[in-house]
Amino acid sequence: MAVPIGVFDSGVGGLSVLRAIRQQMPQQPVIYLADQAHVPYGQRSLLEVRAFSEEITRFLLSQAARLVVVACNAASAAALHHLRLAFPQVPFVGMEPAVKPAAEQTRTGVVGVLATPATFQGELYTSVVERFAQGVRLLQDTCPGLVKQIEAGQLDTPATRVILERALIPMLAEKIDTIVLGCTHYPFVIPLIQEIAGPGVRVIDPAPAVARQAGRLLEAAGLQAGPQDAPGWVHIYTSADPVALQGLLPGLLGCIVPVQQAVWQGSKLVL
Repeated sequence: MAVPIGVFDSGVGGLSVLRAIRQQMPQQPVIYLADQAHVPYGQRSLLEVRAFSEEITRFLLSQAARLVVVACNAASAAALHHLRLAFPQVPFVGMEPAVKPAAEQTRTGVVGVLATPATFQGELYTSVVERFAQGVRLLQDTCPGLVKQIEAGQLDTPATRVILERALIPMLAEKIDTIVLGCTHYPFVIPLIQEIAGPGVRVIDPAPAVARQAGRLLEAAGLQAGPQDAPGWVHIYTSADPVALQGLLPGLLGCIVPVQQAVWQGSKLVL
């Protein structure tokens, strides 16, 4: 019997990972939690993000999830190690900025990284850079306001373009040939990024690699759905307005999925 994957993010960004999971494992059920009451995580303290992440994990496990994907770079940076200690029986997959493939593929030796402040300040990012980016010049930008635009469904508007141009034009002047997306929200604006950057710049979306890792862990545990199983269902929850989130799904997922609300009562998340 196929078991659900639990996926969470501070908002809609993790839907880019959900989309990749559905493409690679269409028979696997998925439970998704968007903690939109607290979006964005990138500007919050590590302790706050850890507390949110731990309670969301408990919620997903209560809904029968057997593997959890932390589909948020800020939460992965702040809480992934903590979650693995707190729930040793649960396999976790987190987000790691794709600096390694970027460093391997760049021809100019200059790579642009777009991420939130929490990701850049986290130990995970520092570790990845130290291990894999020796000899490569990394240009970083936090793209202020971009997460808010994507949460509002503003994927290709003049305001969104201005945010990306402010980040990318100085990088392009320095001859970047690769862009790393260090926030799960950002894949939704890849078409706009490519339009600004041009065909000679590669954009690395980490979501497919995360979905593959989730599949490997499920297979190793004997939990992966097989081709004989029926198409997996998707349950989506938000800690904010379910109607607003459901209205964004056609543009972000290309389909309509019912959205339920899970409410924060103090430090607890309840239906």
